[in-house]
Amino acid sequence: MNEAVRENRKPVTARARAGGFNAWREHHGWSMAASFRRLASRPLGTALTVAVMGFAMSLPLAFFLLLANVQRIGDSLGKADTISVFLKGTLAAPNAQQLADILRERRDIGAVEVVTPKEGLDEMARAQGFAGAIADLDNNPLPFVLKVHPKPGLTADQVGKMVQELRDMGGVDMVQDNGGWRARLDALVGVGTRAVTVLAVLLGIAALLVVGNTIRVDIQGRAAEIGVLLLIGASRPFIRRPYLYAGLWYGLFAGILAVVLALGLQAALAGPVARLADAYGGSMDFGGLPAWLLLAVPLLSAFLGWLGARLVSARQLRKAP
Repeated sequence: MNEAVRENRKPVTARARAGGFNAWREHHGWSMAASFRRLASRPLGTALTVAVMGFAMSLPLAFFLLLANVQRIGDSLGKADTISVFLKGTLAAPNAQQLADILRERRDIGAVEVVTPKEGLDEMARAQGFAGAIADLDNNPLPFVLKVHPKPGLTADQVGKMVQELRDMGGVDMVQDNGGWRARLDALVGVGTRAVTVLAVLLGIAALLVVGNTIRVDIQGRAAEIGVLLLIGASRPFIRRPYLYAGLWYGLFAGILAVVLALGLQAALAGPVARLADAYGGSMDFGGLPAWLLLAVPLLSAFLGWLGARLVSARQLRKAP
């Protein structure tokens, strides 16, 4: 008899579990739709909350876009710049060419140009204010100059090491390099990266607080309804679920707005940067925000909205009778 009862209980238990899961799933779907309808029923308040969060989330994206392009412009103007190696005046043309051939064999050097004294003098003559002075010269005082082009992608430390090795070579009189400028640029970019990270964290906390306060006001406005649900036996997770989805919607819409604003800024800067690149012979490239970041921002913003709603709703429901 007992075995028969146990056998009859198994299907009932399985059906009960399946029914409980279906009810849980249906309530999630209802909570998602109901929270969306609730936000749509008050468009002005929803739009203001989303706008505040969206602008807060877009600021780190804007700074990241500007910082990345400052880094890219620095790479074009600084790290890939020419290093001028002035040879001693006693070196003849064959010696200068031999030294250039030695440098071309280095892995960290992309190209080496030999500038003869005559070419150097002609370049100075074309410069404004030097033509008269050069005409009075009896002989050419300029030495051979090697214009060394480092390979792209070298760090400031690698370029600095190369410059020191060039200074130590025989026949070299002076090496002109803007390594100090590159070091300052790297330090500035490092400070900017840290500032953008801190700003992103602070604005993320601000977005979380905005959602939390909005959900808190909503729960307080429905205190009587929540009290009735608790009296008839509804659990706190059951009551809290629609508010969690409301926070998720707030965050998702705010993240999408932040991405739209960042793309608008990117489009607005494309034209001026293109004209700036033309002024530098097209050597600079304006890069946009990476696709992974544009996809991650709405997801992260939705999580922050959910987290803000979770923290506040849990605290408010603990206060409920």
